[in-house]
Amino acid sequence: MTLVKPHDLVPDFDAVDDEGRTVRLSDFLALGPVVLFFYPKAMTPGCTAEACHFRDLVDEFAAFDATPVGISADAVDRQVGFREKYGLNFPILSDLDQRVADAFGVKRWGPLLNRRMTFVIDTDFRLLDVIKSETRFETHADEALSALQAHKG
Repeated sequence: MTLVKPHDLVPDFDAVDDEGRTVRLSDFLALGPVVLFFYPKAMTPGCTAEACHFRDLVDEFAAFDATPVGISADAVDRQVGFREKYGLNFPILSDLDQRVADAFGVKRWGPLLNRRMTFVIDTDFRLLDVIKSETRFETHADEALSALQAHKG
């Protein structure tokens, strides 16, 4: 497990989304930059605050043609409940086997299987920024927007 760093190329991956479809990172990147945020567990207070902040800023991300994409080790049905309960307006991915978390260096053991980290990925798979904070939930979306703004110049 190696943590990817800014300027690295990130690996393409596939995962199941909250509608039960297999999707690829490259599918999202074909539309614009991706803000991939790993969260420990759907429906918990911190993860809810983080996801709802991304939800509330979705128009700001759209101004950069960027798509927020949430991902955790939760099962698809839990992700569906999370999306529906909080009106999440972006894709949520299920990484049950933690294959994606391992590729990005965020996998951990215990009841909260992923570290809370956000990766801002440009359309060429180049990592623009990494946001790390386990407790400052809203900083992930805010700093991702700042990274997109800085990249746009």
